[in-house]
Amino acid sequence: MCGIVGYIGHREAYPVIIKGLQRLEYRGYDSAGVALLDGDLNVYKKQGKVATLHDFAKDKPLGAKVGIGHTRWATHGAPSDHNAHPHVSNSGKLVMIHNGIIENYAAIKTELTQKGYTFKSETDSEVFVNFIEDIYQNTLVDLAEAVRLALTKVIGAYAIVILSTENPDLVIAARKGSPLVVGLGKNEFFLASDATPIIEYTNEVVYLDDQEIAIIENNNLTIKNIEDVEMKPYIQKIDMELEAIEKGGYEHFMIKEIFEQPRSIGDCLRGRLNANEGHLHLGGIQDYINKITNADRILIIACGTSWHAGLVAEYIFEEFCRIPVEVEYASEFRYRNPVVGEKDVVIAISQSGETADTLAAIELAKSKGATILGVCNVVGSSIPRATHAGSYTHAGPEIGVASTKAFTAQISVLAMMALMIAHKKGAIKESVYRNLLLELDAIPDKVAKCLDLNPQIEIISEKFKNATNFLYLGRGYNFPVALEGALKLKEISYIHAEGYPAAEMKHGPIALIDENMPVVFIATKDGSYEKIVSNIQEVKARKGQVIAVVTEGDTEIGSMADHIIEVPAAHEALMPLISVVPLQLLSYHIAVMRGCNVDQPRNLAKSVTVE
Repeated sequence: MCGIVGYIGHREAYPVIIKGLQRLEYRGYDSAGVALLDGDLNVYKKQGKVATLHDFAKDKPLGAKVGIGHTRWATHGAPSDHNAHPHVSNSGKLVMIHNGIIENYAAIKTELTQKGYTFKSETDSEVFVNFIEDIYQNTLVDLAEAVRLALTKVIGAYAIVILSTENPDLVIAARKGSPLVVGLGKNEFFLASDATPIIEYTNEVVYLDDQEIAIIENNNLTIKNIEDVEMKPYIQKIDMELEAIEKGGYEHFMIKEIFEQPRSIGDCLRGRLNANEGHLHLGGIQDYINKITNADRILIIACGTSWHAGLVAEYIFEEFCRIPVEVEYASEFRYRNPVVGEKDVVIAISQSGETADTLAAIELAKSKGATILGVCNVVGSSIPRATHAGSYTHAGPEIGVASTKAFTAQISVLAMMALMIAHKKGAIKESVYRNLLLELDAIPDKVAKCLDLNPQIEIISEKFKNATNFLYLGRGYNFPVALEGALKLKEISYIHAEGYPAAEMKHGPIALIDENMPVVFIATKDGSYEKIVSNIQEVKARKGQVIAVVTEGDTEIGSMADHIIEVPAAHEALMPLISVVPLQLLSYHIAVMRGCNVDQPRNLAKSVTVE
């Protein structure tokens, strides 16, 4: 969850680190700190955002050419100056930053306390660095070996970077379950949780694999695994523009990313879909296409917004592929004893590709012989490397914590995957298949038309900014959209909101409806249209305030709803790509009007890399 940045080379380290932390602040923002090594070790850390740290450090010594930095999302220990990273060992010779959770830290802390170690913080991370120091001081090994030995004894997840005052030319980093990237420059090295802090300096990176240790010393990079076997670094080129991680004139990343969706969906389709020729090809799953078409069932595992995309995919796969589908929360799947077999196909969905629960669920399913496909946004992340095959979404960097363009890109990939499988299997008529390809090809332009509704949605938002509760209701393909709309509002405006299938309203939620309850209906024209009209009438009979997302030209619902938002028509299987956009805008504007931090909502972080 936390953001890590490190540097060693010919530049001053602090400007690289502080800028990198600002770019990684979406990963955690309750405290931040840096350690700079230049003869002396200088550690500066403060509770609050990176800007608070920057103000605190501006008059301090900052000239070092080696340093590490950290922006924190608290796990062990409340946000405070003491609990902020980096953490220094008792001797003052080692300093470390850490992302992850050490599950057996309490036992290690007890052992170290008995040996005379003292602790200034409540964190597992301070225990970790002192555990490394204890091994280093009491065995005849170098620091890299002490780190390796410590890693064989800790239980949990980690990405660490460690410096030593005894050797300022040495940086040691390691990972297990939390991402870590090494950037390769000319006589310089960068370390970070992802590539965003690195791209203006280099496009060559090494993504560390689980239980790998990177040793940077005397301008050389060595990578070993936890068994002390040297590994050959696999250098990748990163294809990311600096402008993609800047706001580009928008007030917030979230609104920028909402408005990027015509392009991000188009990028997702490009090179895969030629609707005019009736051609659709996802090269990433080609080698497994026969196995997928003959699957007994498809299991979709995901968390949060990705889980909602999986629900949409369930409807699409079952309708067109005629393969049974189950959608599982990865966090629940991994902790029970699921029935999984060799003829099952598992699709793991994750924007970051680093979601801890989803990674653990993948390993469980693999151990039972299932074929695992990944749908991810971040190239080189852990999930694509853990799966047998899959497809990237190509949505580009998503910095806003509340996911928007990743959701629509995930549905786009999953829809293409389903249609490709259905066509290969012969489960779909050729005419229906070609029509759906044309419909999919038209989605970016239709999303652009939805974005033209932004001023209207801002006016509606003004009327409901002080609401304390919302209900979101939809049927069929639009039920997952109701869940996603409610989640977006909760995440960034802190208004309690719930999504339901519209038919379930009568089984409890209708008791909540009165003149103070806004109810958002996703009520586009589809096979259940008449049913949802009846649901709207039921709400209006109880004086509920209805906001309805409807198909352009709909006069029936328009005559009964308090507010309508008209969106372009589309095939109902693809309508979630369109109907979700007004809900993203609604949540955004309400949050801004309430004075909320839209890009960095309280208690949340972008990548959930710990349990």
